[in-house]
Amino acid sequence: MATRYPPFLGSEHEPTPKESARFHVIPVPMELSVSYGAGAANGPAAILAASDQLEAHERGSFPCEGGIHTAPPVRPAAAKRSDPEAWLKAIEKAVGTALDCGARPVVLGGEHTVTLGAMLAYKVRGEKVGIVHFDAHADLRDTYEGSPLSHACVLRRCHELGFPLAQFATRAYCVDEAAYRAANPRTLFAHDAEDLALKGPPSPILPKRFPKKVYVTFDVDGLDPSVMPATGTPVPGGLLWWSALFMLREIAADHDIVGCDVVELAPIPGLHHADFTAAKLTQTLMGLMA
Repeated sequence: MATRYPPFLGSEHEPTPKESARFHVIPVPMELSVSYGAGAANGPAAILAASDQLEAHERGSFPCEGGIHTAPPVRPAAAKRSDPEAWLKAIEKAVGTALDCGARPVVLGGEHTVTLGAMLAYKVRGEKVGIVHFDAHADLRDTYEGSPLSHACVLRRCHELGFPLAQFATRAYCVDEAAYRAANPRTLFAHDAEDLALKGPPSPILPKRFPKKVYVTFDVDGLDPSVMPATGTPVPGGLLWWSALFMLREIAADHDIVGCDVVELAPIPGLHHADFTAAKLTQTLMGLMA
């Protein structure tokens, strides 16, 4: 049976043409380099299906009234679906379309590598943005399992493009990643999960020299497994729901969130709350962008 990709929040909003929509929701069922549990390719469809159970009302407003265009699932031609560069080009094109339409891209992964495709679209257009990264893992390896385009390398590739990076809730990373952080103190800021739990979030959340325009990439394993069990590499000690939302709202209060992605959901059959949580997180990010 073919995977169904319904429109995001289709139960509450009629789909909007891409030229006039405030948001472009872009599903990307990419799964080439996951290194533990599988299933991330099923994440975008699960988020879209769960979004039908959301309410349009969000904290006293209707943030998606500006219109949602849900793009067709992004994937390269069948002959190139094992080629990460072909995926990145297809993602860059879809995100570029959103930017050229004046919309805010909302990318649904898939593995975390999809973020690099999105950032390539910003790079081509000369956009000066910072990346705000929520994740259990630093994803700063130079290569992983022989690939520089692994999900474990994605934020290093993005940082190398020239985008400043702030990481939150990280709690699993290697010596190479720690060294890369230490070598880039002016453009790479990290707040590990243990520090957030014991000391609370920094104030301000982002450094004063961080760009005012930000792109939020949220790997769902940044949340604690008690909140988000449906992910390929769960790590104990992550963020709880309200802690994550507090930080996101603080960021949005001082910065313009110009795009986002929600990645690495690996749905568990019959476990609906994880899919709904990822859909609610997506809607919340859209509300903060609105």
